Amino acid sequence: MTPTVPTVPLRDGGTMPLLGFGTWQMTGTECLDAVRTALDAGYRHLDTATMYRNEAEVGRALRESGVDRDEVFLTTKLHPRQADRPDETLSESLDALGVDAVDLWLVHAPPGGPGEDLWERFVAARDAGRARAIGVSNYTLDQVDRLTEATGVTPQVNQVSWAPAKHDPAVAAGHRERGVVLEGYSPFRNTDLADPVLQEVADAHGVTPAQVVLRWHVEHEIVVIPKSATPERIRANLAIGDLTLSAEEVARIDGLARS
Repeated sequence: MTPTVPTVPLRDGGTMPLLGFGTWQMTGTECLDAVRTALDAGYRHLDTATMYRNEAEVGRALRESGVDRDEVFLTTKLHPRQADRPDETLSESLDALGVDAVDLWLVHAPPGGPGEDLWERFVAARDAGRARAIGVSNYTLDQVDRLTEATGVTPQVNQVSWAPAKHDPAVAAGHRERGVVLEGYSPFRNTDLADPVLQEVADAHGVTPAQVVLRWHVEHEIVVIPKSATPERIRANLAIGDLTLSAEEVARIDGLARS
């Protein structure tokens, strides 16, 4: 039975799973095997990027998994170095992934500024059906606003580094006010999983601190994309459907940003 993962609505339509599988720093057979394991475990949200050099492996794993393409939310990203050829880069990504469209296409980082002209090409790609949703990564709210002011189109998602220790309620609220889904990467890289607060909450629920961190993101409706090449951890990261944190527990974890 495929685990149920809650979703968050995207402005302009559609939904995005709040828990996905990240593939940064995985290539070749390691990536292929990890993505296959993730799909077999029940993940239905995959995150890649042209810079990761693993789109072909992600696409192959999806095809070989037997999972229907329409069941998987697929994200890729354009690196700033490719800002001068966005249309060609998207075509190359689609070819490597073996799909007609991605569910989300992100500007991987600001190309020396907000990149208003580049954003117009992203809007055109969405209008053409080559990307069902479009967004940015590593942008400030001011840079998001400048894209909106220049084009009239606000990014649907902003993917940034996020973790309890980096929690910023004002930033989270700013995204909600703009209708921008906040997506966090590197949830464990920026977390001390031995922190007494995380350990105490984990012990209270009979889970691991890593699972608490992931559920904390979900409670805040912040998309999170943990990555692992270890089958046991891949499955454990997904197994948070029955875990619910109380408001007090969420507040205690929020407090790690101030400790």
